[in-house]
Amino acid sequence: MRELRIRVLAGVFVVAGVLSWAAARLWNAVGTLPSVPLAAPVVLALIAAVLLATALSLRARLKAQRERRPGAKGVDLLMAARAVVFGQASALVAALVAGVYGGTGIVLLTLLDIPARRDQAVYAGFSVVAGIAVIAAALFLERVCRLPEDDDHDHPGAEPAA
Repeated sequence: MRELRIRVLAGVFVVAGVLSWAAARLWNAVGTLPSVPLAAPVVLALIAAVLLATALSLRARLKAQRERRPGAKGVDLLMAARAVVFGQASALVAALVAGVYGGTGIVLLTLLDIPARRDQAVYAGFSVVAGIAVIAAALFLERVCRLPEDDDHDHPGAEPAA
């Protein structure tokens, strides 16, 4: 399984933000810009909390297993792999959603004299922050579940693998 690249996530964020900014400007010029839902930052924050809780739980269980504590509950490898895949998918979607709300939020910053648009700009800002929290939690989960590297190829006396 390949690791998430921050460059890819940043690229998705920037492209989504630019496209959203352009679409929001066009939509606002033609008609009424759709509102930013209050649930957007809440849902993203919940996903970040679930990812963080999963990462902390797996980290504690792996540490107990490494220290060979009696009664330590092992980590099912398939469950850990599923958690990493969920984290990676969540990070990609969060980068996309944060970019969309970031671009929309920039357009909303020009409409702060309207109270409803001011609230929506705040919701868009919180959505971007919550999206970044999802990405950070997903990267932490991925780091927790990383397998130790095989260092045999670094030693000069080691036999090459067949």
